[in-house]
Amino acid sequence: MRVGVGYDVHGFDESRPLVLGGVTIQGMSGLAGWSDADVISHAIVDALLGAAGLGDMGVYFTPASIPEGFSSLQMLERTAQLVEEAGYRVVNIDSVVVIQEVKVGPHRRRMVEMISEALGLDTSQVNVKATTTDRLGLAGRGEGAAATAVALLDTVGDAGSEPKDMRAV
Repeated sequence: MRVGVGYDVHGFDESRPLVLGGVTIQGMSGLAGWSDADVISHAIVDALLGAAGLGDMGVYFTPASIPEGFSSLQMLERTAQLVEEAGYRVVNIDSVVVIQEVKVGPHRRRMVEMISEALGLDTSQVNVKATTTDRLGLAGRGEGAAATAVALLDTVGDAGSEPKDMRAV
């Protein structure tokens, strides 16, 4: 068993749609970034890569390697392939988004479905939570959003006892 932690943060950009957990939330300012800036998905990608000993998303997803506006769900799909190729299977994902004004509750179930589908998991293996910071810090002042995630992996057969060299993946 291996565990990984991921974290991501993006500032708001009024010219973009808000995407969280693969769900576009209408009527809210989006997040700035090269991809769709989905902080939940990005945190999960980093958690999965970390647990598998494969580095972080900057190794695999750079502005030179993905088009602007690239879907973070596609990043999750590719990350699931990398994790599997390294000899691991996902046991579960737990994530939390820190955002002040957006009500995540009405979208939570769809987020879990989208993330689960991208990773090839059952919805019972993915959890999305939300919190505010009581108007403190970056998220509390409405400057942006952050997310953290934890991923638990297990080895498949004899594979995965030693992480692969991330440059060879």
